[in-house]
Amino acid sequence: MAINNSNTTAWLLLQDGTLLKGKSFGVKGTSGGELCFNTGMTGYQEVFTDPSYTGQVLIMNNAYIGNYGVKTEDVESDSVKINALVCKNISNRYSRMTANNNIENYLIENNIVAIYDIDTRFLVRHIRSKGAMNAIVSTEYDDIKDLQAELEKIPNMEGLELSSKVTTKDAYFLGNPDSPIRIAVIDYGVKRNILKCLTDRGAYLKVFPAKCNIVELIDFNPKGFFLSNGPGDPASMDYAVHIVKLLLQTKKPLFGICLGHQLLARASGIPTFKMHYGHRGLNHPVLNVLSGKAEITTQNHGFAIDTDAVNKNDQIEITHINLNDGSIEGIRLKYLPANSVQFHPEATPGTHDSRYLFDRFFEQLRNSYR
Repeated sequence: MAINNSNTTAWLLLQDGTLLKGKSFGVKGTSGGELCFNTGMTGYQEVFTDPSYTGQVLIMNNAYIGNYGVKTEDVESDSVKINALVCKNISNRYSRMTANNNIENYLIENNIVAIYDIDTRFLVRHIRSKGAMNAIVSTEYDDIKDLQAELEKIPNMEGLELSSKVTTKDAYFLGNPDSPIRIAVIDYGVKRNILKCLTDRGAYLKVFPAKCNIVELIDFNPKGFFLSNGPGDPASMDYAVHIVKLLLQTKKPLFGICLGHQLLARASGIPTFKMHYGHRGLNHPVLNVLSGKAEITTQNHGFAIDTDAVNKNDQIEITHINLNDGSIEGIRLKYLPANSVQFHPEATPGTHDSRYLFDRFFEQLRNSYR
């Protein structure tokens, strides 16, 4: 049952001046960020709590959001990370008996401003044509000049460093302390299910803050290193690129996902760039160049690595390519045990076509101490 008792008007203003009127749910207020869209039909709670969405106003493409409720366990971090939510229809009546809350209460508990009764098909087509841009959702302002004044306060995603805002404050341990496979994880905004994919395979993890130092990492005596996903522009993260360069000098296995992929590229001399509107969803087709097989992948990124620069670099091999637009989705260093992918092989939500990548990483780790 869609919400039909809200009398509060909400407004959505885009950076190009597009103004849309809708209805409010979640908390009343004003919030904004970069406007993006997710094409997934399920997994909205995992999407809301993915730290990589920090700083985003999120459009959920599916016509109804909330119809299976929310559940305490279905999270990727300790809170909702999006700045605001845009939907066509929402439902506070849910079908899943194991759910323990409805979507509006969940957003209120997490202090999220949201708007529904928006033509999201039009909005997504608009972004695909015009490109990613900032937007603001408000129940407080109805004058366009006031909305524009609030919108101008929002920083652009390009050049924005966000990982230090979502990373763990202190290092912590996960997994089996007796395991011979010890992995140093650098948390740039890591998803919980990525860590689970590592511990489920028997690893002992020490998860470090984004701005850790090389001495801390080496003192853990890891067999390899993992670079996590996270939000923001990798070009603003010189501190992280410096650490990755030092990690490569150890010649120990290294695996990066999403932002970790971009940081490995930048540490190898490959620039990154802001995409027109990014890839976000759980149905993106990717070609594994090495096997010749296609994989359906989960994705969430607005930046990518430069294809021309990779093609000119004889130290790097392309392993995965996006079948929609030809962008690079995976690389490996030819002379070091370092690999990365732009998509999310843990796939929560999404298909598990690419979870073999964790197995390959563990094979590299085992080979390193034989």
